[in-house]
Amino acid sequence: MLVFASANLVLFAVPKTGSTAYHLALRGKADIVLAGRAAIKHMTARKYDRHFAPYLAQAHGLTPERVAVIRDPLEQVRSWYRYRQRPDTAGRPNSAAGLSFDAFVLASLQDDPPPYARLGNQLAFVSDRQGTIRIDHLFAYERPLVLRDFLSDRLGFEVRTEQRNVSPPAPTAISPAVEAKLRAARADEFALHDRILAAGGHLVTTLGDAQPDDD
Repeated sequence: MLVFASANLVLFAVPKTGSTAYHLALRGKADIVLAGRAAIKHMTARKYDRHFAPYLAQAHGLTPERVAVIRDPLEQVRSWYRYRQRPDTAGRPNSAAGLSFDAFVLASLQDDPPPYARLGNQLAFVSDRQGTIRIDHLFAYERPLVLRDFLSDRLGFEVRTEQRNVSPPAPTAISPAVEAKLRAARADEFALHDRILAAGGHLVTTLGDAQPDDD
């Protein structure tokens, strides 16, 4: 997560949406950088509402606009699979080595997924418990120039990124039946991604009119 005081922006780091590339490109320009542990770098909107937003407001007088990137959910799961196929994870609880992509997807849909298939949910990441979006600006991963132009305009300099943290290739063919189960289980997440694409890759929400829940 990166906070830019002068631009009045906070850039959330949704996992597997290219956040590492933006973090490395922009951390030298940010006023506050949250990095290191995944729970800190990848702070969810709920935790931000509960803990970090009050801190920014009270300690620094900041109520920055919130920015996040959402990826096609199937492609995000594919990215997680490739990441957890890495040789250096072999023998660890979070390793998916030896699993087919179908098996990995089905494991991720269990009520209590095994460690290697705990992937989170992008909609849950950017929402409160009631499913209300808590991000001002949502961008589609598949439209990188839209986000880049927005950040360049708001930050006042040309933003350039390079691919980082790229997982090794792995076969990710999915059967129609398993894909149908994934789409049914994460229908709201797919729908949000579709809304962002339909908006041209940049969806502006009505966050300012909504109040967060107590979580």
